[in-house]
Amino acid sequence: MLTVHTIDELRHWVGRWRRDELRVALVPTMGALHEGHLRLIEAGLQEADRVVVSVFVNPAQFGEGEDFDAYPRVLEDDAAKLSARGAHLLFAPPVDAVYPGGVEQATYVEVPELSNMLCGAHRPGHFRGVATVVAKLFNMVQPDVAVFGEKDFQQLAVIRRLTADLNFPVEIVGYPTVREPDGVAMSSRNAYLTDEERARAPTLYQVLSDAAGELAEGADPDGVAAEAHARLEQAGFRPDYVSVRRAEDLAPPQAGDTALVVLAAAWLGRARLIDNVTVARVKPKP
Repeated sequence: MLTVHTIDELRHWVGRWRRDELRVALVPTMGALHEGHLRLIEAGLQEADRVVVSVFVNPAQFGEGEDFDAYPRVLEDDAAKLSARGAHLLFAPPVDAVYPGGVEQATYVEVPELSNMLCGAHRPGHFRGVATVVAKLFNMVQPDVAVFGEKDFQQLAVIRRLTADLNFPVEIVGYPTVREPDGVAMSSRNAYLTDEERARAPTLYQVLSDAAGELAEGADPDGVAAEAHARLEQAGFRPDYVSVRRAEDLAPPQAGDTALVVLAAAWLGRARLIDNVTVARVKPKP
């Protein structure tokens, strides 16, 4: 596996692959890789001849008081995992390569409607930072396909809209959430949980799964969300939100919508956990 740190090196290798008419996949990450990330690599290998993985802790998507400085940075360990899973190139740029004029003075990309709801309402500017770095990576790598996990359902929606609105010739592949045996969605931030908190963490997925089951039977979305919110509070979580949305565009559901998603973000200790469960079909009540 190649490891490069500059855009010129990255483009050199991608250019060689292009000349050989090879299909290129991109898997953007912030490192501290776990099995969920590694499954994205495997998906990329199914989609393309060469897989580029970026490891970049993006300062533009962290707000004031968030965990940018504390976010785990273990590049050597990440590189070993990527090489073992068959990635072809690791792109690990410094901040000044991605934001040569500084983060504060950078040109930004924003997806207004989708970025300001749900997690965006609690983390102002977060999705502006995500959209900007993804747009930059698309320009740097110029991949044929990019793979993202569905755990951050809102992020995936933002990236799909960004790609369509800016006419990037990139196919976006969403990969199902990878879970621990007890249902907890894999996340680098799970490392922040104490043993006692980790034992309680499966409740989030259990509550969302129960909510999805109720929605599938035609229950009222607002009532389902309120009940799930209360259950999480009773279990010791501090929910930022629990919400039922239309899966296609995260709009509030309307009568007759048959593809919904129930999403939540909730604090457990110092870890902010996000998760979602989709509802393939809502059966109307008689």
